[in-house]
Amino acid sequence: MTRQSFLKGSFILMTAGLFTRILGMINGMVLARVIGDEGVGLFMMAFPAMLLVVTLTELGLPVAISKLVAEAQAFGNYRKIKLVLVWSLAIVGVISVVLTATMLLLIPITAKFLFADTRVVYPLLAITPVIPIVAVSSVLRGYFQGMRNMKPYAYSGIVEQVVRISLVATLANLLMPYGVAYAAGGAMVAGSAGECASLLYMLYVFKHGEGIKLKRPQPKALKGTREVLRDLLRIGLPTMGSRLISSLGNFFEPMIVSHALVIAGYSIAESTQLYGQLTGYAMTLLLLPSFITHALHVSLVPAVSEAYARQSFRMIHYRLNQALRIAMVTGGLSVVVTYCFAEPLMTIIYSSPESAQFLYLMSPFFMIFYFQAPMHAVLQALDLAKAAMYNTLIGAVVKTIMLFLLTCRPEYGIKGTALAICTNVVLVTVLHAAVMFKKSDSH
Repeated sequence: MTRQSFLKGSFILMTAGLFTRILGMINGMVLARVIGDEGVGLFMMAFPAMLLVVTLTELGLPVAISKLVAEAQAFGNYRKIKLVLVWSLAIVGVISVVLTATMLLLIPITAKFLFADTRVVYPLLAITPVIPIVAVSSVLRGYFQGMRNMKPYAYSGIVEQVVRISLVATLANLLMPYGVAYAAGGAMVAGSAGECASLLYMLYVFKHGEGIKLKRPQPKALKGTREVLRDLLRIGLPTMGSRLISSLGNFFEPMIVSHALVIAGYSIAESTQLYGQLTGYAMTLLLLPSFITHALHVSLVPAVSEAYARQSFRMIHYRLNQALRIAMVTGGLSVVVTYCFAEPLMTIIYSSPESAQFLYLMSPFFMIFYFQAPMHAVLQALDLAKAAMYNTLIGAVVKTIMLFLLTCRPEYGIKGTALAICTNVVLVTVLHAAVMFKKSDSH
């Protein structure tokens, strides 16, 4: 089993993340040209639902597994690592079965009441195959993170994107004669196929590269189960709470925006197109450096957890400062490039120069967004996942209120949506920083 240092692990994840982001942008370019602004709008309306499903399926366990495995490995407790894996797989297995059945029953009934554009039901139904795949993948990713072996995690993302891109154009073109909604659904199925390929790769690495064999546990081996389950849920539930709040906010966002834009005087087709430009094009570019902050998040959780288990607070401060400096340099460069070259970038990548207005408006606010993920990781590693969840909740409530109040006003329209998103970014980051300063003062 290969184990990397914090910086080496982060670098591996960043390199793979850059590659997958480039592949993701290629995927977006293909989608934009095959299914158009309207199809991208439908896809992006269903995409938050997929994030919500993933959040519910994972139950926050990847972070909990990463933290517990890192702490157990620090003291050579491999029996505990086995228990963590066995019970995590059992939990996500039950959840995935229940969630898949629930979605298949509820989506056809509820979609027409929740969305202004009822065609979104097809990409929503196409999400369901990904649920059991994500369930097992989340456990394996958490395990590899905790063991500080970032290569399988990194390479699995590349495998996913390669398979996704290979299929997305084929499926979208194949289904386009039946309508843009079917084509958007085909694009979602391509994503599920990518997740499946990613899982198969991680299973292969786990079977051939790790020393742990998962068998039915004997009664003696179950000693400490209650403690492991308690720790998994103690860390996982607040982590899931943070992601669930964000996912619910993103899930309801297209509904609120589409209805608010209709109130502001736009047609349903126009509102779908504008939302696609904002979230499918502008936000994709603004979030491009997030592969770096995500890499820092993934590497920070086990690194800080191990330092915290050893009560090495100097190392915790050192790791956080490293991560924030990297985020500042990369995020600042991204903000300058996207702001200065907004219109050429949107024209070349998406053939949508009008979408540049969102980059001009949102780029300055996103500078501090890149600090958010490292801060959140440290809060989770320091057993402050509840505080992070409350910060996320406050930001989501403020964002949701502002979404409707600003978007439904004709003088703001879709720009009101952009301002609400920026407000959420600033507020949550400031709240995370406040909690960290308070924790730092106590040590």
